[in-house]
Amino acid sequence: MPDLRVAIVGYGLAGRSFHAPLIEATDGLELAAVVTSDPSRRQQLAVEHPRARAVSATDELWSQVSPDLVVVATPNRVHVPVASEAIVHGVAVVVDKPLAVTAEAAEALVAEAEAAGVLLTVFQNRRWDTDQLTLRRLIEEGALGEITRYESRFERWRPELEPDKWRETQAPREGGGVLLDLGSHLVDQALTLFGPVTHVFAEIASRRGAPGDDDAFIALHHASGTTSHLHGSAVTPSVGPRLRVQGSSAGFLVPALDPQEAALRAGERPDTVKGWGSPPDYERGRLVAGEQSVPVPAVPGDWRRFYELLRDALRDGGSPPVDPRDAVATLRVLEAAREASAGRTVVGL
Repeated sequence: MPDLRVAIVGYGLAGRSFHAPLIEATDGLELAAVVTSDPSRRQQLAVEHPRARAVSATDELWSQVSPDLVVVATPNRVHVPVASEAIVHGVAVVVDKPLAVTAEAAEALVAEAEAAGVLLTVFQNRRWDTDQLTLRRLIEEGALGEITRYESRFERWRPELEPDKWRETQAPREGGGVLLDLGSHLVDQALTLFGPVTHVFAEIASRRGAPGDDDAFIALHHASGTTSHLHGSAVTPSVGPRLRVQGSSAGFLVPALDPQEAALRAGERPDTVKGWGSPPDYERGRLVAGEQSVPVPAVPGDWRRFYELLRDALRDGGSPPVDPRDAVATLRVLEAAREASAGRTVVGL
């Protein structure tokens, strides 16, 4: 069976460091083309993926490349028009998170794909983080008892604004800010683990005075009874643990981020590195009950699994790895968080 031809639109951080290496590392997928008009990025592409064709605009994809799959790795504000163009041409499409800037726009895009019979999915790669996979196993085993509170953090220390980073300098209505960026991961993980949300509280701020927010705390009450406390920040000098999960029998404490992002940024790939996605021993999670604390064997993280599941869905007609309606639900929670923060109140869903 011939490999599926994949085109990436955009060759910035997401396209270059995350999507391209994972696609190349997945059997049955071929990186056929990348849309970028930036001369330096075209040079990088020629060195890093010499078999991939560089094209200057999406128009050239349909007339010259004929891809089986398009990956949208552009700035957030143009996710919808680029994805819609692929749908019009009948080409399956992956959109990097968030699916859109607003829930309304995301829902309209999902409806467009469904009406056209085109597969649409969202790159929620952090569902395959080592901490998430290990936590799911512990929950399935009943090791924690009933989960009462889930604390999740993506915190960084970047006290100075970086003017060349659109995520930091664009307003939320243009797709900027930490809430849309890190919040999309944090909320998606919480919804995946604990289900729908009934109430939202949040505190969102721009500590450095930029148009985009850079510090966010979100509290979610799930219909299942669990409470999620989510922290996303670029201005936290003393970062907290990646996860702290409280159950009726025990807690689960994870100190550090999944290692896959750092590995991919360093040019490593899951098909060439032994032990991919496994944290070092000193960063493994621990099962804690009072004074008792024991290390937990980690389930290795595996972002490549997203593309393996997508490949199988395209070949066999199955479900995509991430239901795009999950991304709509995530955006509704993020919008409720913004409303709650502005009104200093709790918003019901």
